[in-house]
Amino acid sequence: MDELRSQGPASEPGLPLDRRAELSEFLRTRRARLKPEDVGLPDFGRHRRVPGLRREELAQLAGVSVAYYTRLEQGNGRNVSAEVLDAIARALRLTGAEHAHLTHLAKPKQHKKKQTARPQQVRVALRQLIDTFDSVPAYVVGRRSDILVWNRMAAAVFGDWSELPPQERNWARMVFLKPEYRELFVEWDQKASDIVSLLRMDAGCHPDDPRLSALVGELSVKSEEFRRLWATHDVKEKSHGVKRLHHPLVGELSLHFESFRLVDDEEQSLLTYHAEPGSASAEALRLLASWGTDATRAGATSPQ
Repeated sequence: MDELRSQGPASEPGLPLDRRAELSEFLRTRRARLKPEDVGLPDFGRHRRVPGLRREELAQLAGVSVAYYTRLEQGNGRNVSAEVLDAIARALRLTGAEHAHLTHLAKPKQHKKKQTARPQQVRVALRQLIDTFDSVPAYVVGRRSDILVWNRMAAAVFGDWSELPPQERNWARMVFLKPEYRELFVEWDQKASDIVSLLRMDAGCHPDDPRLSALVGELSVKSEEFRRLWATHDVKEKSHGVKRLHHPLVGELSLHFESFRLVDDEEQSLLTYHAEPGSASAEALRLLASWGTDATRAGATSPQ
């Protein structure tokens, strides 16, 4: 099928992300969101020059010296132990995704540049499996939110990505740079936030990825909304949920999504979408399935 492609996007190399700066800003922003009463500390009403906990308060909660924590927040995570990171994560009330991100920033794994830059390939059997989903939109997303393969139903719902150049088959580029996707997602703000959070996690795992750096740089220049969200340093993962769409041919769609991270390649995830049986959204998906490629040719996912 034309929809099923395995060639990953390419872009001009960019400068590596500064891991020390990323660590520093992540800790600072996590500390700023907490108040003393949030963590059981007394608040004597003293004037605070900056929002959130002070460094000495966070160090007290984590059981480390103020000097040690200060060095860590300044980006010096050299030789920090897993036990100390666990204590800081508990003190900051980090989620599982945030804890993992902190660990990646403070104790980065050594990745060979060739490994980071290698083309993203999807197993043939998985591509064949996706193709059998006659009524279920499905696709595989990889590093940098690149869309690697997809089926006919995904094209009918989200757009015929085969018509895009390989480097534009990327959720971040589409959500922030293509107006039709702002119209497609009813909760566009939430979709945009989710995408940036995933890119943040990717940056923590692969700070030396030049294509990721180039993508972040491009979006920072072209989208004020991306710049604002990127500055929050928020990270989160969603394995399931509901997406509400405004489809130009069938109208409102409410679809449950499931995300499955591949065991043999944790940088790839399979996403599937389905509607509640008997619902108006289920009937709309049935119509799209019966129209097939005609729906895409009619402009089903390219609103003007």
